[in-house]
Amino acid sequence: MKLDSVKHIGIIGLGMIGDSLSVLTTGHGYRTTCLARNPDRIPVYKETYAMYFRQMIEQGLMPENQMEICEKYLKYTLDISDLKDCDIIFECVFEDIELKYSIYANIEANCPNVKAICSVSSSFVPDVLSAKATKYKDRIIVTHPFNPAHMVPFFELCGGTDTGEGVLEFAKEVLESLDRKPVILKKPAPGFIGNRLQFALWREALNLIESGICDPKDIDTCLNFSFCPRYTSIGIFEHFDNGGLNLNITTCNTVFPTLSNMSKAPPVITDRIARGDLGAKTGVGFYDWRETDMDAYRERVNAPYWRFINWDLPKE
Repeated sequence: MKLDSVKHIGIIGLGMIGDSLSVLTTGHGYRTTCLARNPDRIPVYKETYAMYFRQMIEQGLMPENQMEICEKYLKYTLDISDLKDCDIIFECVFEDIELKYSIYANIEANCPNVKAICSVSSSFVPDVLSAKATKYKDRIIVTHPFNPAHMVPFFELCGGTDTGEGVLEFAKEVLESLDRKPVILKKPAPGFIGNRLQFALWREALNLIESGICDPKDIDTCLNFSFCPRYTSIGIFEHFDNGGLNLNITTCNTVFPTLSNMSKAPPVITDRIARGDLGAKTGVGFYDWRETDMDAYRERVNAPYWRFINWDLPKE
């Protein structure tokens, strides 16, 4: 439910996450101002915004005129002073720490009411992000989403040494009002929760290929038709608790010693990169993408997430 205490949301840095966040915030009736760094890109941002709404309308998740209603809450600007009364600002620029420092300095100089500056960074921890801040060192936190942020509900939040009292809780409350499922980490860690889990699985998947145990397609078949569907309705700790920890410890002690502990990418991926086989964008990676129906692929990517779009949409 929309918070009465939040009158204005700012988004700095458009592209994959920024565009998606603007759909999410305006789709919940929040006045939102997006600060663009390149005026020539604004028409592209507007088209992406419209595309996301078209997809949701085509799924029957909202009425035909919903984009026109939500669009009334959205403004694009090149002037940071238009964010001066924002209660919360999401920083979505790419992973260039000096660029982020300049953004935070501009916020400090122009936005006197901001209570939380939320970076969507997937790599920088809050102490690094706030290192050169002065006035708002206590308000810079990480609120890391997964793409696209308007469809994938999970956000992982963490603060740093200087994070002020109540800042993380305020950001969590805002995200919950946007129908997200945020969690607050007890302390920061590179990759936070989601990427650490995802890349632990990826490391072992690469090891299985490198060791000649199976092919990429075999691994994807395993994930699609064994345990991954289970974890869309229960959690991994629920699963192993229910199975019994006495059984679990036996498997841990048997399997853990055989798992990969590689500390860098193995030849199974570096050799492909060296050949120029970078994945879908070059036509070949672990799969041959050259004859793939990419529209059908994108439909499969989105399919698990439509059920999460059940918003209290603005009516006017």
